[in-house]
Amino acid sequence: MVLTDTHTHLYYETIADKRTALMDRCLSNDISRLFLPNVDRESVPMVFDLVQAYPGQCFPMLGLHPCSVKENWQQELNDIREAHQQHKIVAIGEIGIDLYWDKTTLNEQIEAFRQQINWAKSLKLPIVIHCRDAFNEVYEVLQQEQDENLRGVFHCFTGTLEQAQKVTALGFYLGIGGVVTYKNSGLDKVVAEIDLKHIVLETDSPYLTPVPFRGKPNESSYLIYIAQKVAELHQIPLDKVADTTTENSKRLFGI
Repeated sequence: MVLTDTHTHLYYETIADKRTALMDRCLSNDISRLFLPNVDRESVPMVFDLVQAYPGQCFPMLGLHPCSVKENWQQELNDIREAHQQHKIVAIGEIGIDLYWDKTTLNEQIEAFRQQINWAKSLKLPIVIHCRDAFNEVYEVLQQEQDENLRGVFHCFTGTLEQAQKVTALGFYLGIGGVVTYKNSGLDKVVAEIDLKHIVLETDSPYLTPVPFRGKPNESSYLIYIAQKVAELHQIPLDKVADTTTENSKRLFGI
């Protein structure tokens, strides 16, 4: 069985022994494919340090997180693009729009999002979308930019069934994480109605820890609890969830 964590910030752990223990726990739970998004230029070397240490298990993505869109966002993005000249990447992300923390930068977030979408399309790479309190804004941009080269995943999807159907109609995957295990999230009811062919799994560690460890720092080894919950919702064996979502991740990232 092979499980794939399509979105983890495991590289935030910089203490070698602790990082090794995190990876060992992943591998002991059959989680052997981890996809790493940076968030700004400072996190770029952290991503590639982990990729270099685990080249067969860890795969890098580059982008400018919407919460990192500040006054100097264009320079940040230029620096991230320069980093791509030295490294092979598998996606542009995480990128998108976040109106939970700061609504005043909406116009800048949209412009950064558009630039990175077009960067991804020119490279024929998927995008990894961060969308918080901004579904309509993100969806409008995607509709405007849609063509045969636009593809990707809605990371940390927690929306309604109607929103899920809009996402999958665009050809995007739904990134399902720890929220699906939360009792009152409502995401379980949505996931139960979505064909597994549209779903990839993720942890977003160290955030959004699934039950039974909610309230503690998340880690990629906890992906097993998310997979088990999806298996329960679809009433299928765990290995079927692992096989299908891993194959989905291979189609998404091409690796």
